[in-house]
Amino acid sequence: QAAWHLKTRALTEMVYVDEIDMDQEGIAEIILDENAIAQVARPGTSLKLPGTSQGGGPSPAVRPVTQSGRPLTGFVRPSTQSGRPSTMEQAIRTPRTALTARPLTSASGGSLRPGTASMLTNPDGPFINLSRLNLTKYAQKPKLAKALFEYIFHHENDVKNALDLAALATEHAQFKDWWWKVQIGKCYYRLGLYREAEKQFKSALKQQDMVDTFLYLAKVYMRLDQPVTALNLFKQGLERFPGEVTLICGIARIYEEMNNISLAAEHYKDVLKQDNTHVEAIACIGSNHFYSDQPEIALRFYRRLLQMGVYNCQLFNNLGLCCFYAQQYDMTLSSFERALFLAENEEETADVWYNLGHVAVGIGDLNLAYQCFKLTLINNNGYAEAYNNLAVLEMRKGHTEQARALLQTASSLAPHMYEPHFNVAILSEKVGDLQRSYTAAQKSEEAFPGHVDTQQLLKQLKEHFAML
Repeated sequence: QAAWHLKTRALTEMVYVDEIDMDQEGIAEIILDENAIAQVARPGTSLKLPGTSQGGGPSPAVRPVTQSGRPLTGFVRPSTQSGRPSTMEQAIRTPRTALTARPLTSASGGSLRPGTASMLTNPDGPFINLSRLNLTKYAQKPKLAKALFEYIFHHENDVKNALDLAALATEHAQFKDWWWKVQIGKCYYRLGLYREAEKQFKSALKQQDMVDTFLYLAKVYMRLDQPVTALNLFKQGLERFPGEVTLICGIARIYEEMNNISLAAEHYKDVLKQDNTHVEAIACIGSNHFYSDQPEIALRFYRRLLQMGVYNCQLFNNLGLCCFYAQQYDMTLSSFERALFLAENEEETADVWYNLGHVAVGIGDLNLAYQCFKLTLINNNGYAEAYNNLAVLEMRKGHTEQARALLQTASSLAPHMYEPHFNVAILSEKVGDLQRSYTAAQKSEEAFPGHVDTQQLLKQLKEHFAML
């Protein structure tokens, strides 16, 4: 899917917020754990510490960032969502899928041997009863074992049994089958054992060069917070597979996450030279042009996606914003209407109403903007940016206490954003609460060290304190 909502501009003396992202990552660091990462990484070598990135990335005032400090991308990627298991217990526990949620009946039990019953399809039970499988027997049948592994791993999501089968099968193959090593590495990755997964993938690459193995090994290095190692690995893969689109796209993603937007855009253009229908590259380049104050060029890329058959809420949302900033007002509202019609859930509807609120502010209709931001909160009660912008509108009406309450809600929901903290500082300074203003300004500076208005406010407050 092409990514969600795009950047808008600040329109009053207080700061408007623009985006939201769900990307939350974290690896549990335990004493003597070989997966633990360094607390202070060298500049340009870490994804965990945004301050160490080098490459002239955009500031949060121009391009919104996620909670981890990365700039928002133009594409929602599978590995950036919060669905991965965070503990060993969650990874091992088998979820109930559509076919395993129903209880097993006794219809297949009495007259059949357990081995035969385990492979019997029953309309009221699971396709395969994993608890009855003799994994040692199936591991000795390579063709059947591979199909069975795919079923257990991808359909049943039973990583423990899949790992047992893969270990028995690779032992039967005398450790000479690269495919089984890759599967064991995938199981280790799912269980959070990244160093063990790395060994398996490296061993598989020694036996057979495969693009998928390079991609899996790079995922391991990214989870270990080693983006430079992942970049070198992708470049090794390109030497063996010149022009491979997935490898070039992997390099572009890493540069984008490291705030090096210019290099990321170059690699996305290389992707389009190989495959001019690559949706992710087109969406990311279009998003980059939008944040570079080139909405007309971004509009061409999003129109290209529309011509290719991408037809969803996100695309029409982005088309509406591009049309608005390119001053093509005749298409703006119709695009947002289509986006609302195609929204699949309340979160998507909230994002569209939020951007409609910015369009209303842009044309000067503050009452419409107020209603749009209220509709945003009706659809998504945790939308911190809408709370912030409603507070700005309340301040314009002179409702100081309501604005303060809304800003406190926004700052608690999204402490990584600098706008609510700065607005609290401005509001407190106006009513004479200098101590609260100073505290909020410090939080704003911590979230965005390069914000000039925050620095000026801190300077004024320090002069006040010096006079006292």
